[in-house]
Amino acid sequence: MQTDRQTDTDRHGQTDRQLDIQTDRQLDRQTNIQTDRPTDRQTDRRTDGRTDGRTDGPTDRQTDRQTDRQTDRQTDRQTDRQTDRQTDRQTDRQTDRQTDRQTDRQTDRQTDRQADRQAGRQAGRQAAGRQAGRQADLNLSLFQT
Repeated sequence: MQTDRQTDTDRHGQTDRQLDIQTDRQLDRQTNIQTDRPTDRQTDRRTDGRTDGRTDGPTDRQTDRQTDRQTDRQTDRQTDRQTDRQTDRQTDRQTDRQTDRQTDRQTDRQTDRQADRQAGRQAGRQAAGRQAGRQADLNLSLFQT
């Protein structure tokens, strides 16, 4: 009987202990889970609220400023490029016009000079021809007399 009692006690004792431990663990887990969840939620909200208010505000502002600056720079660059192109085109056109005018004037002068020379030569030839004709007429009239 003693052996049976010891065996029962040992068996039941171990079994009871194991059951108690398991039950305690399960109860502790459930209790811990239940108490942890609301506490975690509140802590998370407080932390998120502080973090959102402090970190996101300046970060958003900084990001907005950076974005605005980048946009402004890009716009400025594009405007500068367009202005430069327009200025270059205008300068090129003006330079071309001036060059064309100068070239045209020079060409006109050269053409006029050449034309004058040719006209002068022809006039000279004609005058020389007339002179020669007169001289011949004079010689002839002297010879006939």
